[in-house]
Amino acid sequence: MEESLRPWGRYARLFMGEDFQVKRIEVNPGAQFSLQKHLKRAERWIVTSGKGRAVVGDRVIEVQRGSYVEIELGQVHRMTNSGEEPLVFIEVQFGSYLGEDDIVRLQDDFGRA
Repeated sequence: MEESLRPWGRYARLFMGEDFQVKRIEVNPGAQFSLQKHLKRAERWIVTSGKGRAVVGDRVIEVQRGSYVEIELGQVHRMTNSGEEPLVFIEVQFGSYLGEDDIVRLQDDFGRA
């Protein structure tokens, strides 16, 4: 299992297919990743533990264990951990290209936008 550390937490690639991949993403308490969009993939998130807020387009969705979030191709999104424990979710990506460089950062707490 390939794991990557990020300033907001970590992710691990669980499975890679021809036009999809599955990741386990962990967001540290009080952290959030970039407000972002992707030009070549859509995503589905299933929260397995913790609680937080997902921004999807102009909606803010409170999430907890069992929550399901759909992000369409090109849709602006972000996940924030609003709890005191790690927020963990499974992300399934679908698209013609699944590389980490398909991230358009619109705002970022770590100066990467």
